Amino acid sequence: MRTTIDGAGRIVIPKRIRDRLALTGGDELEIEEGDGRIVMRRPQEDAALVSGPSGLLTMPPGPALGPEEVRALLEQSRR
Repeated sequence: MRTTIDGAGRIVIPKRIRDRLALTGGDELEIEEGDGRIVMRRPQEDAALVSGPSGLLTMPPGPALGPEEVRALLEQSRR
């Protein structure tokens, strides 16, 4: 798949890839260069340990998802 770099150095990630990876505007990506390649990936987020009734649970940083967001993610994963 090809894309073009615009005059400001921006790259548009094709919609098919954004949808498959659940990327949206404002998401952060890490970018690395080496061996003639450019690699982009989501930043590694540290998970917090939370004490629950069954022991320790991991919880990603950031706000909890609301019901609409959970439904949207489930629908997206089913496609």
